[in-house]
Amino acid sequence: MKKDLISQAVIILLYAAFLTFSYSTDFKPGMEIGRIFTHFISDLIKIIPCIFILIGLFEVWVKKETVEKHLGENSSFLSFVWVIILAGTTVGGLYLAFPVAHTLYKKGARLAVIFTYIGASAVCRIPMTMFEASFLGLKFTAVRILVSLPLILISSIIFEKYLARKNFEIKEG
Repeated sequence: MKKDLISQAVIILLYAAFLTFSYSTDFKPGMEIGRIFTHFISDLIKIIPCIFILIGLFEVWVKKETVEKHLGENSSFLSFVWVIILAGTTVGGLYLAFPVAHTLYKKGARLAVIFTYIGASAVCRIPMTMFEASFLGLKFTAVRILVSLPLILISSIIFEKYLARKNFEIKEG
């Protein structure tokens, strides 16, 4: 643990030194990297508090028994439909998808459902899909989704079976 903190501190110091060098020598690529990083961090600072609130509400309001019943090991194929709908309505992209996926795992959702949720969060969010359809056309968007979703489902089930054979488990903290 201490070794990780030291290596992270070294990386941060090297990055700060690079930015300092870039601004002091008017090195344009380094200055652009600093500008993009600042923009990215400001976006994260705006989104992260909302994500923490949503995750907290999800953990409190949604009972473990409900998740196990609808998304757990004994759930039907309908569980995949539920997580695709959940993923489609998720705002915040993968910033929110990974914490939600972890919460689903802790509440007893099966791995294939979680993998499907993550994949669908990246592929078929409603705001992103509408934006894409307005620029690339409805036909393109429909084909992309109709090709992507079955591949996500198939790969999720394959990954789950593979990890089950390897006796995979996520270790907490």
